[in-house]
Amino acid sequence: MTLTEPVRRIAEQPVVARAMARLHETDALTIREQCMLASIAAPPFGEAVRGEWLETRFRELGLDAIRTDEAGNVLAECGSADATSPVVVAAHLDTVFPAGTRLELRTEGNRIYLPGIADNARGLATMLAVARVVRECGIATDRTVVFVGSVGEEGIGDLRGVKHLFRPDSQFREAAGFIALDGTEGRRIVCRAVGSSRHRIVVRGPGGHSWADRGTPNPIHVLGSAIAALSKLRLASTPAWSVNVGRIGGGTSINAIPEDAWCELDLRSEDPGTLERLEGLAFDAIRAAAGHVNGDGRHRTGTLDIEIVRIGRRPAGETAPDSRLVRIAKGATHFIGRRPELVASSTDANVPMSLGIPAISIGGGGDSGGMHTAGEWFENTSGAQGIERALLVILAAASRP
Repeated sequence: MTLTEPVRRIAEQPVVARAMARLHETDALTIREQCMLASIAAPPFGEAVRGEWLETRFRELGLDAIRTDEAGNVLAECGSADATSPVVVAAHLDTVFPAGTRLELRTEGNRIYLPGIADNARGLATMLAVARVVRECGIATDRTVVFVGSVGEEGIGDLRGVKHLFRPDSQFREAAGFIALDGTEGRRIVCRAVGSSRHRIVVRGPGGHSWADRGTPNPIHVLGSAIAALSKLRLASTPAWSVNVGRIGGGTSINAIPEDAWCELDLRSEDPGTLERLEGLAFDAIRAAAGHVNGDGRHRTGTLDIEIVRIGRRPAGETAPDSRLVRIAKGATHFIGRRPELVASSTDANVPMSLGIPAISIGGGGDSGGMHTAGEWFENTSGAQGIERALLVILAAASRP
């Protein structure tokens, strides 16, 4: 087993050993809280009720400086009175599921089925479990640990919670580290941030009757041509990139030429330069599709207009593999008997990474599947060990070198 020195020093403390034992002894409570959290609807821009539940739980645990900020993030602190360079631990409150989604828990064998049970009720339950044993066992840290239930991590939330946390005038710009608790698993360490550029594309035209106004340019036809062109975009295979049209709509009737059509476009890459080039190619393809129709003499009347509106931008970034925080996470992963894997993803950690603040995202243990679907499930396989890893990472990060 390979342990880095900060992890070894923390793991050898008797008080930490007691805390890890308590994680196993109270594992049933952690699962109950996870199920309770997943049963509270937290649709995009509707996280307040779940946030109120979390704030109440923070108070019951006796944490300090509990508050809800202007963005809706729920914060609490513990540890050192020196808050000048805290360690921020965040788990996002929101889910991908819209308001009205049926949240009905069912079990099959060892699996719990419930939308959001893994993403991110598991991250929130892990954060609470860590806070509970730290408080219960009286563990002291060199740096203040700030626990955050963040808003706006999913979809078009555009990371608004962590963007608010790390706004230019925020104390958290001086954070010693940032750890996102997101999802399950006990092996992966997200240290590379996949950036994204998200836009709503609207094509507008005069519209009309499908027969009487035949020949009028059709926004849906043009949008379809633009999407086909997007699917054929090509860049070098490295750095990795992706293009996705996630939603589309328009028109009023089968026998009407629509006045407008729209789609939502998600462009991604780990490399900021690649993302910028991809954005330019995509916009050129979209405008070319409309320009081709507008210049086609076969269309009797009217022209098409294109509107491209940015609806989100997640910055790319990286925490170096040899940084102290990544080495701590690797050591804690070895401690629970797993082989660490450094990966890229899009999480709350994107924002601090892009600012040069050491940041990672890790799961809270257990196994899961069906993410972002009504069939999402969680299985508590070695779940407490995953929370042990989170505890060690947080305590080691909050210790001074």
